[in-house]
Amino acid sequence: MSRILMIEDEPGLQLTVADLLIGEGYEVEVRGDGPRGEGEAEKGTYDLILLDVMLPGKDGFQVCKSLRDKGISTPILMLTARGTTIDTVMGLKLGADDYLTKPFDSQVLLARIEAMLRRSARIPEENGGPSDRVEIFGEFRLDRDKGQLLQRTGEVEGEISLNSQEYRLLVYLADNPGKILSRNELLDGVWGYETETTTRTVDVHIAWLRQKLGEKDRPRHIITHRGRGYKFVL
Repeated sequence: MSRILMIEDEPGLQLTVADLLIGEGYEVEVRGDGPRGEGEAEKGTYDLILLDVMLPGKDGFQVCKSLRDKGISTPILMLTARGTTIDTVMGLKLGADDYLTKPFDSQVLLARIEAMLRRSARIPEENGGPSDRVEIFGEFRLDRDKGQLLQRTGEVEGEISLNSQEYRLLVYLADNPGKILSRNELLDGVWGYETETTTRTVDVHIAWLRQKLGEKDRPRHIITHRGRGYKFVL
């Protein structure tokens, strides 16, 4: 049974979502403010965290950053009532795995949770499984055995820090060189969403990945095809 921690201060939403998740067979704990929610999340016994942005005591952005800084990698789905681009970017930048704008449909929430839990369960297998492929593109080396992206500068090779979603996105792109991948294909292949009404999650992660590859202004390896998607070039 998967355990979910919900950090949300609105009583009505606490009750509605908790009842929904319990009815689906999840074990649920609820905390109504940032500090108590963060303290509970630090116990490390949860499979997923639902984290509201607007919280008393400590907002969701602060909680997310603090958890990631402490090395807690539990998947985080942020809930925001505002739904603005800056909120989305901020949450993902600080380490959230995805976001959902209020008000949301209960079936969409369940689909997101199921996909995130499936993805989380696959990561150890993918990172630890056998692989004889080392992808080299430009000054970069993608080592699948070690789960690392390395960059060579002169005679020195250093690791570029990628979060789990950035790494999975890069691997998926590298597995399909030269192919234009639509945003929906990337959502399905990387995030596990079969259908989706928004693709902002893909665009934001592409932007952060490009920045870490040093190609924010002039893309060399991740090319945009307007209206169609993205293509990876070795």
